[in-house]
Amino acid sequence: RIPKQYIPSVEKGYRNCLDKGPLAQFPVVGLKITLEDGSYHEVDSSDRAFMIAAQDCFRETFPRTKPVMLEPIMRVEIECPENFQGSVVGDVTSRRGIIAATDMRDGITKIVAEVPLAETFGYATDLRSMTQGQGTFTMELHTYRRVPPSIQEDVIAEKKQAQLVGAK
Repeated sequence: RIPKQYIPSVEKGYRNCLDKGPLAQFPVVGLKITLEDGSYHEVDSSDRAFMIAAQDCFRETFPRTKPVMLEPIMRVEIECPENFQGSVVGDVTSRRGIIAATDMRDGITKIVAEVPLAETFGYATDLRSMTQGQGTFTMELHTYRRVPPSIQEDVIAEKKQAQLVGAK
């Protein structure tokens, strides 16, 4: 059984690993770690030894949990003249967006969609172009969702490539 005095060192060891996880060095969130058992040696045990043991345990076992990357999903509300609705909806879906609702009143279409933040860069300019300057939008954080596997693979590969270039 691990003496209580070493538990904070175990916790610190795990926390040190959470800032840079195994998937492209992004932070690890949504994780519960339970320490069930352990042992100690009256002479060789130390705070540092328990911290390192926790880090080694995390690095060895965490990849087996099949972690996934999450991305921020924005709630986007778009207003535009109804004659541009088709173009705007098509653009939103091409950005991996999901249309949650549409409403038309007095010639104005209101579109509510959920769009990954990574797909929204440059949207203000694109919306103005699509709607001849008549479209507006607001955006706020809605939730986090799993990154599609193919995109996750691309992000990991890009991060590894950037690390290789940075190491030279």
